Amino acid sequence: MKTEQDVIPLDFEKPLIALAKQIAELEEKALNNGNKKIVNDLKNQYEKVKSQIYKNLSPIEKVKIARHVQRPYALDYIQLISPIWIELHGDRTGKDDSAMVGGLIEIDGQTLMAIGTQKGRNIKENQKRNFGMPSPEGYRKALRLFYHAEKFNMPVITFIDTPGAYPGLEAEAHNQSQAIAMNLRELAGLTVPVIAVVTGEGGSGGALAVGVANRVLMLENSVYSVISPEGCAAILWRTRDKAKEAAEALKITAQDLLRLGVIDEIIPEVEGGAHYNPSLTSQCLIAAIKKHLSELQKLTPSEVKNDRQDKIRKMGAFISV
Repeated sequence: MKTEQDVIPLDFEKPLIALAKQIAELEEKALNNGNKKIVNDLKNQYEKVKSQIYKNLSPIEKVKIARHVQRPYALDYIQLISPIWIELHGDRTGKDDSAMVGGLIEIDGQTLMAIGTQKGRNIKENQKRNFGMPSPEGYRKALRLFYHAEKFNMPVITFIDTPGAYPGLEAEAHNQSQAIAMNLRELAGLTVPVIAVVTGEGGSGGALAVGVANRVLMLENSVYSVISPEGCAAILWRTRDKAKEAAEALKITAQDLLRLGVIDEIIPEVEGGAHYNPSLTSQCLIAAIKKHLSELQKLTPSEVKNDRQDKIRKMGAFISV
C-alpha cells in the first residue's frame, strides 16, 4: 500500500499534500512539548478534506485519476490475480505489438485467456508499448487469442486501458479500421464467456475492439468514451481548454455509464484511486470477475452468445417522444 508521500499528486490533491506536510512538521514539535491536541485536530481536518475531495470528484478529475502514471496496468492486475501467466506473442501475420498483451492465466484452478492493452511507466517503456495505443497487428494478435480461447473452451477476460487505437499513417496503411471491425464481429459471435474490465481509460474504438463482452465492468475511477474530453473540446469548441465541459457532457464516468446501462458493475477502489493500493483493488476485481464468470458458465454456448448480443442491443438509455 502506498502512502500519500509515495504517490505523485494530481493538481486537485495538492491541498492534501500541503496539509499533510504541515501535520508532519507539527508532529515533530509535539513530540518535544507534549502538546498533541493541535496535531490531532489537524489530522481530523485532513481526513474531512480528503473525504470531501474524493467524494465529489468531477468527471475531468476522474479522467486525471484514470490516467495517473502510477495506476496499475493490465500486467499488474494479471500478476496480482493469477498464480500463472503464460504470455502468447504475435499475430502470426506481421509482428508482436507490445501495446496489446495476452496469454493464459488461472483463477480457482481454471485456465482463462487474458488480453489487455498495456501502457508504460517511463519514456523507454512507453516507446515500447506505444503509450498503450495498439496497432492493427495488436488487434490481430487479440483476435488470434480470441480464436484460441474459443477452440479450447476458455473464458476470456479483457483489461482495457488505452487512449485509443494508434492513429498513425502506418496503422492506417495496415488497415486499422478493418482490424478493429473484425474484432467487433468475431467477439460478438464467441460462444465462450467474455468479461471486459475498464481499468483506466477506455478510449474510442481502440477500447471497443476488446470490449464486446457479456459483462462490462469498470473500476470506480476509470472512464469509457467514444472520444477523449480534449478531442471532443477541440472539435466542438476549437480549443482543448474546454475539456472539463466536454468531460461532463460526454457522460464518461463509471457512475454515468452504469445508470445508462452501458456497463454492468462498478468495482470499488480505495480512496484516492487504485494506485494507492493495487493489491486491495485487485481483490475487489477478482471477486467481481468470479461472480460474473460463475453466472455465465451456467449458460450453454449458444446462450452465452445470445446473452452477449442481447446486451449489445439493449445498451444505452433512450427516450421516445
